[in-house]
Amino acid sequence: MNYTATVIRDPLSVAIIKNVITVVLSLAIIYLNATLVHTFRKHQVFNTNSRYILYIHLVINDIIMLALLILLQVLSYILFTLNVSFCIILLTFAIPSNLNNPLTLAAMALECYLAICFPLRHPQICTVRKTYIVIAVIWFLSLLTFLPDVFIVMATRPAEYFHSRIFCLWSNIFTSPILAEKKYVSEIVFLVIVWLILFYTYFRILFTAKAASENAKKARNTVLLHGFQLLLCMLKYVYNITIAGLSSLFPNDILTIRYVISILIQVMPRLISPMVYGIRDKMFREYLKRYLLLTNTNVNPEKI
Repeated sequence: MNYTATVIRDPLSVAIIKNVITVVLSLAIIYLNATLVHTFRKHQVFNTNSRYILYIHLVINDIIMLALLILLQVLSYILFTLNVSFCIILLTFAIPSNLNNPLTLAAMALECYLAICFPLRHPQICTVRKTYIVIAVIWFLSLLTFLPDVFIVMATRPAEYFHSRIFCLWSNIFTSPILAEKKYVSEIVFLVIVWLILFYTYFRILFTAKAASENAKKARNTVLLHGFQLLLCMLKYVYNITIAGLSSLFPNDILTIRYVISILIQVMPRLISPMVYGIRDKMFREYLKRYLLLTNTNVNPEKI
């Protein structure tokens, strides 16, 4: 039995082009992020710094989300419908990793605030152990917003439902209006809390630190970048409105509009994370450049 929603499909040639674009673009970003993870893993100077640990957690989340995006899009074009149980497993990773991003941005902003406003206490507060505890709490909170939905579906749906096939979307599995409202409210609460943290840390850094301090200026700019990343995270809330508005203007290009908006909202923002520290941060940039140069000259990068 198929529990499918009505979904228009692209012609084969168009589907192939769209999949190639998505896969190539996503793999390029994944490769860049994986290079950052490798650079982080190979150097003790990053492994013992809470700032870089939180940053690499953000990068890993982006890798997970892009990998699942590729998998879901390709499978949706090849198979169209997926086994419900398999779809729930994929969503169990995709949805929490998406919620992790704003929470990680809040943790990174607080770390910047502590480094600038409490430089003497910062090493005692932002230890490696406490940083990993924060990451565990982030995952716990994200899973806490999703796993209850899974348990409710398991309790209310017949067993054969989980062996059926469906077009893999959250809204196709969790059809209860109450669950949809719960998801919306929980995400809004997360984002409001994160925005409050970003505003608080930015203005405390602005007024507490010396205006001429290079570290203070860098910290303020970093928090502003976190705010920009959070704005990108919020684009999904205008996704449906944007689709509806553009589709009414260009009714013959609905599929193209959906695809372009999805790329802009789900894929392109993942380029921001490598820029924050991988390119913008001087120390990380130096180690990354050294790794890339040695790789291109066939020198074993493990010896960097």
